[in-house]
Amino acid sequence: MITTDTGGETPHSTVGAHEESGSPDHTVQLLSPTGDRLDDAVYSARAAHLDRAALEDLYRDMALTRRFDNEATSLQRQGELGLWPPSLGQEAAQVGSARALRPQDFVFPSYREHGVAWVRGLDMRRLLVLYRGRDHGGWDAYQHNYNVPTLVIGAHTLHATGYGMGIQRDGDIGTGDPDRDRAVVAYFGDGATSQGDVSEAMVFASAASVPVVFFCQNNQWAISVPTAKQSRIPLVHRGEGFGIPSVRVDGNDVIACYAVMDEALERAHNGGGPTFIEAVTYRMGAHTTSDDPTRYRSRAEEEHWRQRDPIARLRIHLEKSGTAPEFFDRVEAEADRLGEDTRAFCRALDKPDPESMFDHVYATSNSQIERERAWFRDYEASFDQEAQR
Repeated sequence: MITTDTGGETPHSTVGAHEESGSPDHTVQLLSPTGDRLDDAVYSARAAHLDRAALEDLYRDMALTRRFDNEATSLQRQGELGLWPPSLGQEAAQVGSARALRPQDFVFPSYREHGVAWVRGLDMRRLLVLYRGRDHGGWDAYQHNYNVPTLVIGAHTLHATGYGMGIQRDGDIGTGDPDRDRAVVAYFGDGATSQGDVSEAMVFASAASVPVVFFCQNNQWAISVPTAKQSRIPLVHRGEGFGIPSVRVDGNDVIACYAVMDEALERAHNGGGPTFIEAVTYRMGAHTTSDDPTRYRSRAEEEHWRQRDPIARLRIHLEKSGTAPEFFDRVEAEADRLGEDTRAFCRALDKPDPESMFDHVYATSNSQIERERAWFRDYEASFDQEAQR
């Protein structure tokens, strides 16, 4: 039995001594805030193979994700981006869970999963294009099995469930072939659980035993609304209500996030159906760069979670395990290069042809889009006609 305090000001984030491993009310934690490895009767074995070299890779993933995110935030403040959704503080939930994925698994992100994009091999700089207003922000989703960000909160959980039903019908689950069996992961925040789409997705996923993992990053705040005001019970129980196996994990513990995702994916790959994961973490920055979190949360709360920083936690553990200072110096130098490349990439993006907004809206020609394109072309031409008068 593990007793932890994953804290904050919402009662839904605390873990009591009565909570046994394997119970939804238990929060899985394999690395304490002081950097010590912990035992869990159910999940320790799933992370036993993560040696120091593997943990150093996880540290690098998180550190580079944070540096990219900080650069993007700065670029918005400098007027180079119209908006940016920071992921500061959520690196462990994203990197740990994404590292458990197989190459053929497919990810449906929301708009804050920068760390997942990095682990899936996507050039994170490509995320900037949407927020620069250069284009709709799309890419070949099948190159990395990583879909485009979804700005409509919660809508993509239905997309993920539908995609998982397709995997089912293709017979790509339960074959025992690790190169064939596939699963789907939908990432979303605590605020999305208040959307009807998420509930509908879980209805279909449960009824049809769809190979989908619902990964909820409970960062404590749906913009300015705390989790406790969204739900009278811990969010992990949402899955239970639909008959979906559910687990709550310390979302600032990268090792535990890997372990719980590994179990969920094994269930999905083997034909066991969906899983709901609540990763209890904290949004250390603003909801987006248009938000001012000082208006709705306290400095004491922010400091409480700052002491549970996921990157600092793993660094302490690595230092205790013998990782040399030179490793951290190399990662910092790589992060500096990434920051420089990110700034250069963003500032080099040219202004798009305004008419390109009509491109790639649908896969094939669409009569409504073509009418709108024609109207816009005439509208632009009217300015030239006015200037010639």
